[in-house]
Amino acid sequence: MFMDYLKELEFKSVHDYPHHQIMMDKMVSNPPIWVPGPVIVGAGPSGLAAAACLKHKGVPSLILERADCLASMWQLRTYDRLRLHLPKQFCELPLMPFPKNLPSYPTKEQFLAYLNTYADRFDIKPAFGKTVVSAEFDRVCGFWRVKTQEMKKEVTTEYVCQWLIVATGENADEAVPKIEGIGEFDGTVLHTSSYKSGSMFCGKSVLVVGCGNSGMEVCLDLCNHNARPSLVVRDTVHILPQQMLGKSTFGLSMWLLKWLPIRFVDQFLVLMSDLMLGDTAQLGLHRPKIGPIELKNLYGKTPVLDVGTLAKIKSGKIKVCRGIKRLARNAVEFVDGKVESFDAIILATGYKSNVPSWLKDNEMFSEKDGLPRKPFPNGWKGSNGLYAIGFTKRGLLGASIDAKRIAEDIEHSWKAVEAARVLDIPSPLA
Repeated sequence: MFMDYLKELEFKSVHDYPHHQIMMDKMVSNPPIWVPGPVIVGAGPSGLAAAACLKHKGVPSLILERADCLASMWQLRTYDRLRLHLPKQFCELPLMPFPKNLPSYPTKEQFLAYLNTYADRFDIKPAFGKTVVSAEFDRVCGFWRVKTQEMKKEVTTEYVCQWLIVATGENADEAVPKIEGIGEFDGTVLHTSSYKSGSMFCGKSVLVVGCGNSGMEVCLDLCNHNARPSLVVRDTVHILPQQMLGKSTFGLSMWLLKWLPIRFVDQFLVLMSDLMLGDTAQLGLHRPKIGPIELKNLYGKTPVLDVGTLAKIKSGKIKVCRGIKRLARNAVEFVDGKVESFDAIILATGYKSNVPSWLKDNEMFSEKDGLPRKPFPNGWKGSNGLYAIGFTKRGLLGASIDAKRIAEDIEHSWKAVEAARVLDIPSPLA
């Protein structure tokens, strides 16, 4: 039945239809393309990890990427001073460790070089400039139909595959809060995805909205470029030193969790942080009642690993403000009634998943937040050959775990299909 469907649509193999040969008139759709292995949506670290693990198992795949480069989040939407917040051993992708000569916390450029080398090592060649506009499981033919659009050429293409791997991650699109009066503000307003360096804000008064790792580091960068930053802190936040007892705080935590319950490890982390950093509540940075690890596991809220921002707050070079009530032409009114003038506002308000906008009729992802409904470690596999990677709220370490599980799971089906093809035995795909 499916073969008749292919013939009817003048179906082509992905191997017979190289992407560089697609030359169509504007708004013309290409014939559907059959992909023998999984289609992976997203060429970030998660997508690369999935493709590499699949190739290691002998399973080909095709990555569809809306941008024109690998890891577009890292290449295009991160600030210049960014480094990995965790030691490199917790951020390496499967099957290829970081070079030994790299520092414990690689820079943005070093991480991107690692990703490019990784793609070369496993001969991963994504189809760039392919924005997935819809992906839907066709219950008639039993396959996924993935439609893409090339904005530059105004060409649409449909891919058909047995397995679909969602690797767009938790940070696909900017999360921009609704703030009363934001359209009236005369100064610069930008998201951290557009922030590169504090050099353009030298001598200016800047309000940073959001006290996560990015907000804290942007404030530090602004200080280092002689700006006058203020930090909006609406909620409670755990701030931990990046290093404890000569080891990374994250690495020490992972080691302690092998032997102790979470609540004891959390108590230790908070005690050590108070000893090393002081009482952050006196600075307007109140700790949650739930410990940092438990909070991360329950709600995905990452603790801040201090890289020097706290010292600037203590010295008064960074002011801590309450939540914003409204904006005016050149001023900000806070919920405590204070009103101050600012030249610019930087929204360090994070990112969100965009899966609900293109993945149709699925039960795996929540419509509310675009994340898998099942929590870690069970959110990697759905039904009908649907998988997710990079949605664990556990960074690259979680993505590596997902990549290995997905490759092992698909390998079994792939071998059955290949065996049937080689032996010329009728298979479910015929």
